Amino acid sequence: MSAVTTGATRRLAEFAAALSYDDIPAEVQRLMPTLLIDLFRVAAVGRNTTWVAQAEKTLSSLGGAPAASLFYSDRKADPIRAAYLNGVIAGSLDWDDSHIAAIVHPGVVIWPAALAAAEMVDADGRALVEAVTAAYEVAIRIGISVQPDHSLRGFQGTPACGVFGAAVAAARLFGLDADGIQNALGLTASYASGLAQFFVSGSDVKRLHAGKAAAQGLEAAILARAGLTGPPDAIEGSQGFGQAVSDSFDAARITEGLGSRYWINSISLKVHAGTVRFQAAIEAGEALAREGVDIAEIERIEIGVPRLLINKLTYNDPIDQQAALVSAPFAVALALWLTPRRPAPLVVGLDDFATYVHDPVIRGVATRTQCVFDPDIDAAMTAEYVPARVKVTLRNGRSIEKIIPKPKGCPENPITPEEVSARYRLAVAAHRAPDQAEAWLGKARDVARLSRASALMD
Repeated sequence: MSAVTTGATRRLAEFAAALSYDDIPAEVQRLMPTLLIDLFRVAAVGRNTTWVAQAEKTLSSLGGAPAASLFYSDRKADPIRAAYLNGVIAGSLDWDDSHIAAIVHPGVVIWPAALAAAEMVDADGRALVEAVTAAYEVAIRIGISVQPDHSLRGFQGTPACGVFGAAVAAARLFGLDADGIQNALGLTASYASGLAQFFVSGSDVKRLHAGKAAAQGLEAAILARAGLTGPPDAIEGSQGFGQAVSDSFDAARITEGLGSRYWINSISLKVHAGTVRFQAAIEAGEALAREGVDIAEIERIEIGVPRLLINKLTYNDPIDQQAALVSAPFAVALALWLTPRRPAPLVVGLDDFATYVHDPVIRGVATRTQCVFDPDIDAAMTAEYVPARVKVTLRNGRSIEKIIPKPKGCPENPITPEEVSARYRLAVAAHRAPDQAEAWLGKARDVARLSRASALMD
């Protein structure tokens, strides 16, 4: 075996090809239904957004055999467009599962590609779980290997790293062996992209990122199944993905503990819409409001953040809903405004960012909010959570500070399976009758026992 077939790309392919359900640790088997239910929750919220309607109308006009299902629709699309649209439906809300260390939202890329591929080959639920588990590991490990420089350069990890997971999920469901999966990864490396200028300038492009990555990963697997090849060292090679997108690329991080340590256990779920890295800051804003801080009396706010957030999520004058969703200053101001007007516990939803992005009171506080590097917060950040310190100075000169070390939704302070199901019921009420919702939850909880994975899309 040549040197180029023993590197990280090959090791990932061999892992993905060999993984069986019985190899998957019990805690990961239990986690899969939770991730699946949360994915369908965010899809239920995203289904009725204007940008989904625009994307669906446009892509549907291009034709293609209607062979794969769309979330919460009786219509179908060709598999690649179905993966694209389902990725947009679920991945455009900033309310999806997240991995802190990898800086990637794997689920909204992987599940749409996997569900389309499973429908193509009529796979069962066990095969779906095997494929998705392998895919999460691949996407997360590649993400970890290129961070933090990948993000600091201006890439977004969800499409750039998630696309590898989509390719692995589809290739595994197609029954490709290690050589085939290696080729799928090799092809995918030339698709792996996605820029983060939307953090500054807003726009719709981020709403398409998960969809385009799901579609491209599925496409790469289809091409590999047909016999097309990619570089066998496309990830770790001298001109491969890692070297191209990051000065901090470390190929050893891809394979360290592969098959024994499952990074999927470090996934966070979000209580609030908005990036996972300021969930703690939103909680701090809520806590301050519940302690009597009146937004009308605030002179200024200081948010202590880790170095990685500086110049990434710290813009305090968002121009639209998308920019607001990735603005820690706006999110904290929004939490301070909403808390006394909502029942506890606070949930900041997608629509709140659209409704209040131009509100003069909230914007006024946001523009008087500064994010500063906090070495203690930086040191406390782990691969599983990002703490936050929020200090409010009132007009009378009094200052109040709140630190949230482990936000709700992180692995050490998880949203429970029961809470995930309750959130699903609430989100899906616009699409499914209560008995239909309960029937679907039964399928999701027993996903590995389904004779047809496509039953999840019924």
